[in-house]
Amino acid sequence: MKTTLHLQDLEEMVLENRYPQSYLVDRDTGIVEKEYNRHLLGFNGFYREIFLGNIHIGYGNLQLKNDLELVLEDDLETVKMYFLLQGDTLSLDNENYHQFNFATSQSNIIYVNNFYGKVLYASQPQGVLVFEINLSSEFFTQYLPEESKQLYQFLKNIDTQTTSIVSPHNYQTTPQMYLVIQDIMHCNRTGIFKKMFIESKVMELLMLQLEQIISYEYKVYSISKKDQEKMRAVEEFIRKNLDKSTSLVDLARKAGTNEFTLKKGFKEVFGNTVFGYWNDLKMEAAKQMLLDESLSIRQVAEKTGYKNQQHFTVAFKKKYGITPGKLKQRKL
Repeated sequence: MKTTLHLQDLEEMVLENRYPQSYLVDRDTGIVEKEYNRHLLGFNGFYREIFLGNIHIGYGNLQLKNDLELVLEDDLETVKMYFLLQGDTLSLDNENYHQFNFATSQSNIIYVNNFYGKVLYASQPQGVLVFEINLSSEFFTQYLPEESKQLYQFLKNIDTQTTSIVSPHNYQTTPQMYLVIQDIMHCNRTGIFKKMFIESKVMELLMLQLEQIISYEYKVYSISKKDQEKMRAVEEFIRKNLDKSTSLVDLARKAGTNEFTLKKGFKEVFGNTVFGYWNDLKMEAAKQMLLDESLSIRQVAEKTGYKNQQHFTVAFKKKYGITPGKLKQRKL
């Protein structure tokens, strides 16, 4: 199995990757990792891959001064859990006439069988951040809930090996999903323990996606598409600035909107208030730092925007029903 990427109108190869034959074989083959770091005709970036049995993970960052168009040839049959963490992308399948469009913080599940077409990336100096997990169809289908109306047509398309997407409407990547993705990307375990850890996180992320899909109700937004983009810009800002605090007025000004539109639009798009969403991100990050890092409670409080450690302790206990100190000591 092979994936080939090259620049449109140019012969120079950007990336050719031959997947290990074991990728889609149901046996224990350990873990294989690859990384690509290079300057490619006007854009910098990296791409990392992790192979483990029935699971392939790929993620990377492309820093683009200009729009980029790549030709993608992929003879792989896969179920793709796709997350665009930052940027705008468009994939066009020339063979099957499919189009997949993603914006910042959007995700979906795609079944791909022999993709040949184009991938377009909008210019993004801060980087286009992509994260995807490829699963064999056999591996994916064994975990689906029975008689799921939302996934019925998608399963039929897998059976007939027809490229398709779960829903034409993308889903919002939740704070919980972001934390799991961060766990995978920054895992510092090695060998069999890294394999076990990543497999467990892939299952957790799949569970979160499927739960979201099953419970999802499509909404027609009352705000314009331009305002939706502004809401996503605010979400991106608060996700990247967990150590800061600011007012709604300042956030609205940064996004080029007003306080009323921000309050109304953010809750409509993300299902939570601005500060409720921000607090969820901060508390999830704090929990991970308390469990995984050798930081003091005071340092964790500072990294999540709390100048007063006691205020942080109260907020943490309200969220999780346990104080940071007890969690850090593993004492309930």
